[in-house]
Amino acid sequence: MIQIPAADLDAPGPGGYGPVRLLVVQPTPFCNLDCDYCYLPDRGDRSRLPLAVLEAAVERVLESPYFGGEFTLLWHAGEPLMAPIAFYDEATQRIGRLLEGRGLPASTVVQSLQTNATTIDGAWCDCFERNGIHVGVSMDGPAFLHDAHRVTRTGLPTHAAVMRGIDWLARRRIPFQVICVLTADALDHADAIVDFFLQNGIGDVGFNMEETEGANTHSSLDGGPLGRELLEQRYRAFMARIWQRSRQQPGRLRIREFDGIATIACSTARMVQTDMNTPFVIVNVDARGNASTFDPELLSVATAEYGDFSFGNVLEDSLEALATSAKFRRVEAEIRAGVELCRSSCGHFGLCGGGTGSNKYWEHGRFDCSQTQHCRYRIQLVADVVLEGLEQELGLLT
Repeated sequence: MIQIPAADLDAPGPGGYGPVRLLVVQPTPFCNLDCDYCYLPDRGDRSRLPLAVLEAAVERVLESPYFGGEFTLLWHAGEPLMAPIAFYDEATQRIGRLLEGRGLPASTVVQSLQTNATTIDGAWCDCFERNGIHVGVSMDGPAFLHDAHRVTRTGLPTHAAVMRGIDWLARRRIPFQVICVLTADALDHADAIVDFFLQNGIGDVGFNMEETEGANTHSSLDGGPLGRELLEQRYRAFMARIWQRSRQQPGRLRIREFDGIATIACSTARMVQTDMNTPFVIVNVDARGNASTFDPELLSVATAEYGDFSFGNVLEDSLEALATSAKFRRVEAEIRAGVELCRSSCGHFGLCGGGTGSNKYWEHGRFDCSQTQHCRYRIQLVADVVLEGLEQELGLLT
């Protein structure tokens, strides 16, 4: 997810909430893959989002006091391309009519999707182009790493299919970004991963660590009490090598984590909050219209203590109504307490703005806590690598 420094946010709405920058919509819970680290519990569910629910979701944003102008509609949380091309054509038309009816430009809603790319062909490229849909691809680098975790429902490898989809995007000159999940077995292969991306002309990459989250109750990066320190050392060495390789050929390989931390480190701005711990900067809607805010990863997973993390349904409830629900108030108060604990106890707070509630919950069973494995890997260890690398380049290390 994009993290937004408070200085870059427009004026928030009532309660200091918003403005909405991301509307995450689930076109279907179904996925044609069975990745062993996936957090979604219902990826065998073939139900599809009714377009009336999509219209309601967009209307709820547009009519709300948290609407602040242009926002991204991200098709996510399942494999979006399991919905047919006709679905996206009709969705785009309906979104356009809603905006026209309110006198808003078509650019108000920017569509994006995150896909495993296994079904991309010429017809899908036509769809992306005519509907202005931005594309992100989930894949884990070279085949020996990717196919160890990202397989079909019958256990077959998927790397070749993904590369066919990427080839279609490249031939049609459709820009895309890659999200690469790092498991423990990837940490010894930094050079192989960089070589793969460079050889295939993939120049915009973000690394997600395998997380303990939702249906994925154990991460290979957990390590346990005895192995955690060793895994962190391996992760830091991996990121240091990625840094070195990316700096050797400037402009050929952009790494999301490096860019984010370097931008903050080289400016006077510091994070005071993020999109995932500020209410209604993100709005999440599943295929049945159930709605939440904060982390999208919380929406589709039920828990013993909270039930699910839906605060209402867009067919019945406004965003303001969601903000008055007892469940929302409880979760918001706990997330806020966790952010304040991070602010008072962590020297990296200015780089992360208090972290993500979903990782706190899945790792600690609560929101009102501070450090997580996620922030160690995604922020603290990467920050060490970036800051040391910048100091070396500036001649500040002796």
